[in-house]
Amino acid sequence: MQKTCIVLVGPTAIGKTDLAIQLAQHFSTEIISADSRQCYQELNIGVAKPTASQLKLVHHHFINSHTIHQLLSAADFEHYALSAIDTIFQKNDIALVVGGTGLYIKALCEGLDQIPAVAENIRTDIVHNYQLFGFDWLTQQLHAEDELYVVHGEMKNPQRMMRALEVKRGTGQSIVSFQSKLKKQRPFQIIKIGLQLPRVSLYERINTRVDIMMEAGLLDEVAQLQHFQSLNALQTVGYSELFDYFNGEIKLEDAVNLIKQNTRHYAKRQMTWFAKDPEITWHSPDFLQVLQSIEILRNQTAKTSPQT
Repeated sequence: MQKTCIVLVGPTAIGKTDLAIQLAQHFSTEIISADSRQCYQELNIGVAKPTASQLKLVHHHFINSHTIHQLLSAADFEHYALSAIDTIFQKNDIALVVGGTGLYIKALCEGLDQIPAVAENIRTDIVHNYQLFGFDWLTQQLHAEDELYVVHGEMKNPQRMMRALEVKRGTGQSIVSFQSKLKKQRPFQIIKIGLQLPRVSLYERINTRVDIMMEAGLLDEVAQLQHFQSLNALQTVGYSELFDYFNGEIKLEDAVNLIKQNTRHYAKRQMTWFAKDPEITWHSPDFLQVLQSIEILRNQTAKTSPQT
């Protein structure tokens, strides 16, 4: 039988989790999360992790699989996800990957170029200085040290920017020089489904979800993580803003408004990333429409996809 990996993508708060569970139950399969933060055991409310009851409905991979003390890369996810897919394929013809971290999706579907290992102290020093001096400092460092990345990279994404600076300082080469854009061929069919909504509707969902997170105890969750706020895993929307509140830099109301604003900005960046992928078929988050599209795409590509 044809082995198929369904990849469900879209911006935060669009409804990927609920739809993914419906699809996984329909196909009697398991879910691999492609979210760079839901894998951490210590992060729950602020990363919109599936609830305990949802996790009982369908087996999830890359959820609660790591701790915030572990540094993870897209390459780490690529290896993890391919292993999980292989495990799923031993008992099912369909695997379901769900998430909004574009680079993780790209790593799984296309592979990544090998970048030489960089000493951990370089990364630690960059993160420390970013925490002290902020986004302007990070921008200035890249302009001074890696103009190639400034021209071709994402200059509004601090995580990518820190990674670029880390690679430049560790290898002497721009991270752009390692990006050959040669796709790896996977031994299974890949179907990419994207979820979208009108921007106004999505932004309303984001604002509402942040309010729900606060009511659910996000403030207490972040309070318990203050000691670890310099870790890379905690450089995350929903946590950084509340750390600023606990550090006496802003009022709580302003922190909550910033979470909403920064989440909206993040959603916009996600949509910009995914919009560049011509292989994604777009739908509203409607189960029946998405299911019908998946069946059509499976039939269309079955003849040309590798058999396993």
